Amino acid sequence: MTTKNFLITGVSSGLGRAFAVAALEAGHTVAGTVRTSADAAAFAALHPRRARAHVLDVTDDDAVFALGAAVGPVDVLIANAGYGLEGTFEETPLDALRAQFDVNVFGAVATIQAVLPGMRTRRRGHVLAVTSMGGLAGFPGVSAYCGSKYALEGILESLGQEVAGFGVHVTAVEPGSFRTDWAGRSMTRVPRTIPDYDDLFDPIRDARRTASGRQLGDPARAAAAVLRILDEPEPPRHLVLGSDALRTIRAGRDAVDRDLAVWEDLSRSTDH
Repeated sequence: MTTKNFLITGVSSGLGRAFAVAALEAGHTVAGTVRTSADAAAFAALHPRRARAHVLDVTDDDAVFALGAAVGPVDVLIANAGYGLEGTFEETPLDALRAQFDVNVFGAVATIQAVLPGMRTRRRGHVLAVTSMGGLAGFPGVSAYCGSKYALEGILESLGQEVAGFGVHVTAVEPGSFRTDWAGRSMTRVPRTIPDYDDLFDPIRDARRTASGRQLGDPARAAAAVLRILDEPEPPRHLVLGSDALRTIRAGRDAVDRDLAVWEDLSRSTDH
C-alpha cells in the first residue's frame, strides 16, 4: 500500500471524522481542520504522529492559503467542511444565504486553490469535495443549501476537465442521508414567518428532526467507499453514496430528460 498525505476539512464529527479515521487506520497521514482547540486536541489524540490537527475557519481566505503552505505536499484533499441551512426560499434572509455560500462554496474553493498548485506541479493528486444528493436534485425547504451544492458541482465539473491533463483527479462526493449531525447541531434553521408555507414545510421540518440519528447511511461505509476509489486509475467524477441518493438523483435526472424530450422542438426552434 502506498501511503498518502491527506488534507480533510471538518474532521470534528460526521463524514469528515469518518473519512479521517478510515484514512488513519489505513496508514495514511491526515491533516484535519476543526473549529476549536478542544476539537483539535481530540483529533490529534487519534494518532500520535499521523493525525495533525489545525484550527481553521474555511471562510478566512488568508488562513486557508497559509494552511495550504504549512501542511506540505497533499496527495488527497477532501473538502468536507459545510453545514445545512433549512428554510423556504422566501423566508431565507439574504445574509443567511450568503453565509451558506461562504462556507459551502467559497470555503471549499479556497481550500482547493490552496493545494492545487502543488498537485499540478507534481503532476498527481486527487481533489474530492463533499456536495450532496441535493447538489444534483433540489428539495423544498433547503433552496440555499441545494443552491450552494449545485454551485460546487458546477465548479468541480469544470475543474476536472481543466486539470485532467496534469494527472489530477477531481471527484464530487454526493452523499444521501447519513447518521451524522447534519440534521441536528450542524443544521441552521430559518425562523418561520409566512403561514402560507405551513402545509408544505412544517411536515418536512418535523420529518427531518425525527429522522436525525436514524438515517440510512453509515459514515464508516461511506469512508470505505471513498478510500476504495483513490487508487483507481480512472476514479469517478461523481461518487454517489447511499441508495436514497441513487433514487433521488435518478428521479431528478429523469425529470430533466422528460423536459428535454417534451420540449425538444421548441428548444431547436431558437437556432438561426
